[in-house]
Amino acid sequence: MDTHTPTHTDPGGPDLRHHGDAEVRDDGSALVDLAVNVRADTPPAWLREHVAASLGSLAAYPDGRAARAAVAARHGLPVERVLLTAGAAEAFVLLARALKVRRPVVVHPQFTEPEAALRDAGHTVGRVLLRAADGFRLDPAAVPEDADLVVVGNPTNPTSVLHPADALASLARPGRTLVVDEAFMDAVPDEREALAGRTDVPGLVVLRSLTKTWGLAGLRIGYVLAAPETITELERAQPLWPVSTPALAAAEACVAPRALAEAAHAAHRIAADRDRLVAGLAEFADAGVRAAGPAEGPFVLVRVPDGAAVRHRLRGLGYAVRRGDTFPGLGEEWLRLAVRDRATTEAFLRALRRALTTPPPA
Repeated sequence: MDTHTPTHTDPGGPDLRHHGDAEVRDDGSALVDLAVNVRADTPPAWLREHVAASLGSLAAYPDGRAARAAVAARHGLPVERVLLTAGAAEAFVLLARALKVRRPVVVHPQFTEPEAALRDAGHTVGRVLLRAADGFRLDPAAVPEDADLVVVGNPTNPTSVLHPADALASLARPGRTLVVDEAFMDAVPDEREALAGRTDVPGLVVLRSLTKTWGLAGLRIGYVLAAPETITELERAQPLWPVSTPALAAAEACVAPRALAEAAHAAHRIAADRDRLVAGLAEFADAGVRAAGPAEGPFVLVRVPDGAAVRHRLRGLGYAVRRGDTFPGLGEEWLRLAVRDRATTEAFLRALRRALTTPPPA
């Protein structure tokens, strides 16, 4: 386990507050976006119309009961096991503030917000760093026995690794909270290896986001699934009316049968588009390009020699990709690529070829 635990403001450590949207702000707004893991061409028209219809209720305070019940029904759980949040990011803050833990551990490389939230709440955070040589796969034995809070993503952002559900469940211990971030699980065909809905794993907390698959990052909606006593603790840490009426409307719609069928279809399409991207990246093996894998999420982590320079060249060619060096355990040679449609991928691969072969300035 990593013994150096810098804060997100420590110049000796990665910037835990850097996220993919920084690549497409300001001068990056005109770039083709392969940096943000939000499904392209979303939200669909029917969802926009549904959210818009809720605007007539804005004079009333939000009432989350129907949305909470809908999420509970979607996972076959009682409502006491569900908490709606302003995106999964809020859930990490609630966990950091509400739970009384002594030795939290975050499995990296992964989404950095859980560690940032824990540090902001005054916790000293340990890290389990997964290695590229092992395919960024988790050995449960690497997690310290005395860790009383363990955070792991599945599928993991940015590695796109899908850990076996049994391996994650084996991390459960008496007195330990096991947080599994399933923000991208609905992009996995059949949601295999999901733990959402499980009640037999002690201390399990599952986080879900509705912003990625449905293109609702600007609306902020997600939820927590956990034991009723944990939900109660987290709810106490929330402000009143934390989720807006439009976000509640979106939550209810996105767990309805129609939406689940659409998401399932999209997951298979994403898998096919990802396979095309990975196959295209393999054509650059002679240049030292290596995709981590097998990738199972809607993004691919790729190792590129001189990655920082290649990323800048790609920007000049009209493409934004996510830098990898802000994730603990990765360096500048790593880039994360969002999966897009075949035409976008083909055009990107042509740009990547140019970026790899462009000589550095004299």
